[in-house]
Amino acid sequence: MKNFLASFFENITKKFREKSSKIFTFEEERVLINKEKTIEEITSKVEKKHKKKISEKKTEIVPYSIDPIRDVIDLMEFPFLSLSKNRRSPIIYESPDRTQKIKISRHTGHFLASIYDWDIILVIAGQIQKALNNGSDIPSQKMTIPRHELLKALHKQDGKKERKDLEKSLDRLQLTGISTTVNNKNYRHREGFGFIDSWGYLERKNNREMRIVRITLSEWLYELCCAKGSLLKSNTSYFDITSGLKKFLYRTARKHAGNNKDGWKFLIEDLYEKSGSEREFKKFKSDLKAAVQDDDIPEYSMEWIEKDRNAFVIFKRSKIHELDKLAEEYEKKQIEFNKLE
Repeated sequence: MKNFLASFFENITKKFREKSSKIFTFEEERVLINKEKTIEEITSKVEKKHKKKISEKKTEIVPYSIDPIRDVIDLMEFPFLSLSKNRRSPIIYESPDRTQKIKISRHTGHFLASIYDWDIILVIAGQIQKALNNGSDIPSQKMTIPRHELLKALHKQDGKKERKDLEKSLDRLQLTGISTTVNNKNYRHREGFGFIDSWGYLERKNNREMRIVRITLSEWLYELCCAKGSLLKSNTSYFDITSGLKKFLYRTARKHAGNNKDGWKFLIEDLYEKSGSEREFKKFKSDLKAAVQDDDIPEYSMEWIEKDRNAFVIFKRSKIHELDKLAEEYEKKQIEFNKLE
């Protein structure tokens, strides 16, 4: 990466001498680069663009693309999902101030919806955010996605086993029962709804081998996804995490540490409550310490600290991630710059 950056900076500096100035627009910042300034003197100005409004729901299809993916902020805070793939016991949680209550139960013959199953919702939420950003139409509660593209987005092969696993995940997302006060004051949504209302397959008449997955979100989840500022961008490398506990740690870091330079610190007892784990605390602590010491979740570093008979986990934005992201952004802009010539 160092060689790439050195080479890139050398080439780009030559181009700056030939042109008076260029403006590069990033996702949430505009960087003005003048020929008199060096790369180290670059300054940025952040321009927030939150002018989209959400109206009544519609049921039209939103076109699908792989990027980006989004998570639901309110559901990153509380234990709505099993960390294991075969949990039968319900998740019961009440916040310390007793204002938020959650009960997650399984349907007979099925396990609870897991944090692995939730990957599907991240892809759908990404499409909702894309529709909101475009502002051309209201996101649909019903969405269709080609099965092979959905599997690709989830970083999975389009094989027989993966297709069966996908169907089982959709079943669990539909059949897991939710009773909660989150986004449900005065219990507007009656007890027992799921994450999705239904799912099924559509077939293209001219290509019966092309399976289209139709997914209808529950009204409760749809409202959460469409609320302004409710979705948080996640790294697609999250799909490569194979540990349910590490998936939970990434979601916790993403929500609380975010882009905070100082990171975020949690007592392990608080993480235990937030996780909804059915493991005994002693075993959870052992698993947690091992996961933190692996320190291999995307975007964030983790550190285990013991002080005054208490144990903490500190999440901080990874410096390696920031360098990789910078290199990736500059590479993209170099391509765009070359096209201008």
